Amino acid sequence: MDLKGKVALITGAKRIGSVVAAELAAHGADVAIAYARSRAEAERTAEGVTAAGRRAAIFQTDLTDAGSCRKLVEDAAAALGRLDVLVHMASVYVSKPFDELTPADFDGTLAVELRAAFLLAHAAAPHMRRQGGGRIILFSDWLPRSGRPRYKGLLPYYVGKGSIIALTEALALELAADNILVNAVAPGPILAPPATTAAEHKAVADATPLGRWGGELEIAKAVLAFVELDFVTGETFRVDGGRHVK
Repeated sequence: MDLKGKVALITGAKRIGSVVAAELAAHGADVAIAYARSRAEAERTAEGVTAAGRRAAIFQTDLTDAGSCRKLVEDAAAALGRLDVLVHMASVYVSKPFDELTPADFDGTLAVELRAAFLLAHAAAPHMRRQGGGRIILFSDWLPRSGRPRYKGLLPYYVGKGSIIALTEALALELAADNILVNAVAPGPILAPPATTAAEHKAVADATPLGRWGGELEIAKAVLAFVELDFVTGETFRVDGGRHVK
């Protein structure tokens, strides 16, 4: 797919997502940006889109609410005239011991990670059909893609990201006849959390065969590859510097 004149909707468009949005714009797409609380960050992301000469629209959305997910898609398509690409990056990453987990913790995480992915895809598909096809790009994680829950305290997150792999495959089968390709990105050590110490940063780099963190642009490259490829669907692609082989 050539992105010139196309429209992409991205959730979770801060930090890594901000770079993804800017790269989509640099390749010709207008970009709708969804945020939950970080309006200032959404506005900075929008500035990156407009700096590339493309249109941007921002929407505050509660991805745990089914009606809000559908409204987001409809509002984005109305604001920018169409919808060709959906990139669902929004995530809930909270570490909590197993004995302290509540049903609300579990449900809240999966509502954003998994249910919103389904709801957004379900709402986006009719718009993509009208354009003769589209791309849906979801986000998993290198750990479930590698088949191992390596770190304790992240049970709902791991289950959600693992389920994204199954959802990607099932959506790919359902939507293939409409030329809507569905794939997922599974990031590894890309961008350190803000509170990461120098020692922690080095330990992760040392545990990665390529010996470094990847940086946000590597995820944007993966998203662009899935947009551009015309004969790949149902795949979950690790971007982890070889972390899974060490």
